[in-house]
Amino acid sequence: MTDTPHPIHLGRTSALPQRPEEAVLDYVPNPRPGKPYLVRFTAPEFTSLCPVTGQPDFAHLVIDYAPAATIVESKSLKLFLGAFRNHAAFHEDCTVGIGERLFTEMKPLWLRIGGYWYPRGGIPIDVFWQSGEPPAGMWLPPQDVPGYRGRG
Repeated sequence: MTDTPHPIHLGRTSALPQRPEEAVLDYVPNPRPGKPYLVRFTAPEFTSLCPVTGQPDFAHLVIDYAPAATIVESKSLKLFLGAFRNHAAFHEDCTVGIGERLFTEMKPLWLRIGGYWYPRGGIPIDVFWQSGEPPAGMWLPPQDVPGYRGRG
């Protein structure tokens, strides 16, 4: 984790980490400290690997958080999420692990993640995690990712 006004990735060429553990997330000062607001990142083409078959799994991730002292720099987040392409883990582990890492390192007021996974074995799996109760009075838009629906 870096907590510097000079992110290591922004404006520079950065290789995609081979594993999520190798990814460095940059955090920069919150430009609006003391004013609760919501930040949303949407990753509609997230991929990881099935730990049993090695086949690719696909998800639509929605990450919402209320910043405290820092915000996550988006390029570093993109590289972190991209590092899951070769990472073998169950949907639950990927979704909750991403949320926990961001919450532990960034220390936002609140964070939630929704992992809307496409079917594996004919069953879509949606995974949700949040750090606790959201700040009082904060507007929380719905994640608005429709449940999986086949052709029927």
